[in-house]
Amino acid sequence: MDDSSSLASPVQSILAAARRRDPPARRCTVSARSLPAALHSAAADGRTPIIAEVKPTSPTTDTEHSGDPAELAREMVAGGAAAVSVLTEPHHFDGSTDALRAIRDAVDVPVLRKDFLLTEHQLDAVAADAVLLIARFLGDDLGDMLAAARDRGFQALVEVHSRRELARAVDAGADIIGVNNRDLTALTVDLDTFGAVAPEAPADVTLVAESGIATPTDARTMRAAGADGLLVGSAIMDGPVRDTTRRLVTA
Repeated sequence: MDDSSSLASPVQSILAAARRRDPPARRCTVSARSLPAALHSAAADGRTPIIAEVKPTSPTTDTEHSGDPAELAREMVAGGAAAVSVLTEPHHFDGSTDALRAIRDAVDVPVLRKDFLLTEHQLDAVAADAVLLIARFLGDDLGDMLAAARDRGFQALVEVHSRRELARAVDAGADIIGVNNRDLTALTVDLDTFGAVAPEAPADVTLVAESGIATPTDARTMRAAGADGLLVGSAIMDGPVRDTTRRLVTA
């Protein structure tokens, strides 16, 4: 894995907690709903392809959200979301694998598990349609984690922040890549990051823009820059969930 000394202190704390997790008791396998197909279908229907995120809180906000996770996910889908992302990191985001299970039972769209996965056994905590793998955290282990995820039936959204990380993800065989507009060193957001990194991706890669997307204008900007899907958390959780999702979907 990459040296984490340059990461923001909240990110270092998240990674330290991830390393202390107990391994699951059994291996997980899944028959996945296709995330790329769901994004393509939304676009074909004239909708902005939104992956709406159930995000109780985060180290970058003072806001905390309660409410039934499954009901929140149903509201997102009713608003037109093509897929749902679920935070399962418990210590810094108040997420849980129980919430993901309930959400996946409640909706018929693909469900992405968003967490900080560092070892193969952590993939086995819960069945999801896709899992987030962060290139910076996995370093040279990215290819092995990608293979392990696929061996269980998961799709993998590989997150990058730079052209160098994008090249590493492509070399590892990633076919769904998320470009995070948030710098994990300073935790600042720059929406120009996606436009700077995305053009280097192969044409057959599904590209997802992550972080900082809050308005219909932001959504249109990311789509114009080549995003096949947009991962939106705080903006949807902070507003009336169904209405905010719908505003972004119709951008």
